Amino acid sequence: MNPAESKSLAGKTALITGGGTGIGQAIAASLAGAGCRVAIAGRSKEKLQVAADAAKREHGAALLVHNCDVADRRSVAALFDWAAGELGQIDVLINNAGVNSRTRMMSDMPQEIWDKTLAINATGAYNCMHAVLPQMRERRDGLIVNISSVAGKRVSLLGGAAYCASKFAMAALSLSGGLGEGKNGIRVTTVYPGEVDTPILEDRPKPLTADHRARILRPQDVADVVLTIACLPARAHVPELIIKPTWQDFA
Repeated sequence: MNPAESKSLAGKTALITGGGTGIGQAIAASLAGAGCRVAIAGRSKEKLQVAADAAKREHGAALLVHNCDVADRRSVAALFDWAAGELGQIDVLINNAGVNSRTRMMSDMPQEIWDKTLAINATGAYNCMHAVLPQMRERRDGLIVNISSVAGKRVSLLGGAAYCASKFAMAALSLSGGLGEGKNGIRVTTVYPGEVDTPILEDRPKPLTADHRARILRPQDVADVVLTIACLPARAHVPELIIKPTWQDFA
């Protein structure tokens, strides 16, 4: 058993963006399995419902679902209004919504791809943090986990100009948020996964081989890390954490 699973999150609540697939889906099931009341949000109601049905079937966990486009501030406001009614306070916010594009070289990239990537990956995280911080400040407690990427630590042509820029922006947002809000009892953590077998890989310029997929992380690997962070006492803050496949270079 994962050490974190021996601890209970009973009575806690969590809201997860990008919760319909991949890492977000795995985090939602893990937190719910530890006793947390969990809501997942995303642009596709169908994917959210499939994730909720899977969590119920496989883990006996009931997930709440709500549509949201994190790049749209009115949509974010509606999400948090809904969450206030369904969850009450939000103890844990997971910003996991993210996109990339098959066009990754700046010289080939249409401006709208840049705008969309930054709007979702960076501004989307800002929008959700901005929405949740007032309630966390009021009670002087709360955890925000931003799922970034090693592309937010090391620039690569594989990540692409827009994706790397957006993830570096998310990292700066997280660190400045944690620095400014720590005195208010709020913890902000950035998790930087390496390659993970999730649907975003379908946007790679070249398809991955089955052997490559077999060697990279699974969404549950990242979820286990997030669960451990969520189970830490309020006195303990993890500002940053990198998790990558063993074979993947990082230096």
